[in-house]
Amino acid sequence: MRPTRPTFRRPAAARTALALTALSLLLAGCGPGTATGSGSVGGSPSAASPSRGCAPPAELGAGDSGRTVCVAVGGVVRVDLDGSEARPWKPLAVSGAGLRATNSGLVLGRGDATGAYRAVAAGTARLESARPLCPTGAGEVSCAGLQEWSLTVVVR
Repeated sequence: MRPTRPTFRRPAAARTALALTALSLLLAGCGPGTATGSGSVGGSPSAASPSRGCAPPAELGAGDSGRTVCVAVGGVVRVDLDGSEARPWKPLAVSGAGLRATNSGLVLGRGDATGAYRAVAAGTARLESARPLCPTGAGEVSCAGLQEWSLTVVVR
């Protein structure tokens, strides 16, 4: 008799969450015929056309974490994460292709993370930052937790 291999199955809740995540990413896509109001960020009016499926530009903040947005080549994505001296955001990090940092034209407050990125070529990029969950300071209760922030940008 051969020993049986254990089978690993995801619980139903995990499969459902995975399916809902995939569906939301599909609905947030940038292809022709997609809705352009929610989850999309675009470039200049001449660069954003209905055929590209990207909306006019908008400024993104802490509430946009986890979103996937679309921007047309030539457009600009602006991010402003309001922090504080006690809970500062780390500088924005960008990975992937399609975006190039540009002057945001904004003055940073203590603990803020701000950035502007021009869409220079088709591709997918990810912007990330994090900050402490608990205030830091001498004599204060602290914790090691982080509030993570990320955004996926699809450039078309």
